[in-house]
Amino acid sequence: MITAGMVKELRERTGAGMMDCKKALNETQGDMDKAIDFLREKGLAAAAKKAGRVAAEGLVESYIHGGGRIGVLVEVNCETDFVAKTEGFKALAKDIGMQIAAANPSYVRREEVPAEIIEHEKEVLRAQALNEGKPANIVEKMIVGRVEKFYKEVCLMEQPFIKDPDKTIAQLVTESISKIGENISVRRFTRYQLGEGIEKKANDFANEVMAAVKK
Repeated sequence: MITAGMVKELRERTGAGMMDCKKALNETQGDMDKAIDFLREKGLAAAAKKAGRVAAEGLVESYIHGGGRIGVLVEVNCETDFVAKTEGFKALAKDIGMQIAAANPSYVRREEVPAEIIEHEKEVLRAQALNEGKPANIVEKMIVGRVEKFYKEVCLMEQPFIKDPDKTIAQLVTESISKIGENISVRRFTRYQLGEGIEKKANDFANEVMAAVKK
């Protein structure tokens, strides 16, 4: 049985991510030394060490979707200007822009989510669980799970990659760190959607409905 303590120890010894450590232990039936080798072979242990280095170079990538209906600007950082100009790094930045256009995250990572947003979400989830008739003693456990799901919906790094849902964006970046050999960080992004926030006039709405009926 793989315990949280084993995962923690492996993470401390390799610097790899928690989910990668858990997978390594599962793949090696809990053998710590073999799990370390597994992470090294995948390049994940080395990637974790690189993740502590300063990434101040990079590029601002643009991605336009739907014939100009959705536009994304995303800043992805690396350590050197040389890497920033490579095709592999540019492809990664483009994929991340595509992810933002498709999945519409609100934040890069969970640490950026304001505490008041999480507290509000917990209150809503608590009310939902109680309305579903769930016993009060398990409601709090349900809230923990639902908040984790909320993070996966609104935080870019925790979203499933649209091209490969078996990995998250965080895992995609980690793999790229291993391949490229430099620390990579998604710093910030902006997403625009045509007409977002504009209230259409009633007659415009009526015309759209009529046009749809005539088709």
